[in-house]
Amino acid sequence: QVQLVESGGGLVQVGGSLRLSCAASGRTFSRNAMGWFRQTPGKEREFVAAIAWNGGTYYTDSVKGRFTISRDNAKNMVYLQMNSLKPEDTAVYYCAAGRTDYSVSYSPGMYHNWGQGTQVTVSS
Repeated sequence: QVQLVESGGGLVQVGGSLRLSCAASGRTFSRNAMGWFRQTPGKEREFVAAIAWNGGTYYTDSVKGRFTISRDNAKNMVYLQMNSLKPEDTAVYYCAAGRTDYSVSYSPGMYHNWGQGTQVTVSS
């Protein structure tokens, strides 16, 4: 059974940092992009960052220079280092695996095997 499990969320003050982790099990994702998305109540899930099978990284404009996505294929792990956090970063963060080998997308519809999410709250 394929499963992604996020961890590392919590409550942090403005300007603080958190490191989210996503543990994958059930299969290897070395050929797939891995993505981080976030969602707040009443809003659609939005793209945050993705890392391609070859290590290429992609970010939404609002997190560029503050967030860093990385992966460890040997451990089947994906990480999101979040620095200089802002109140608008408050959301439930989800990781997911790209549906298609050797491709990257910003669209949630192109990802599957979603985790259960981890709450990030940035207080001002």
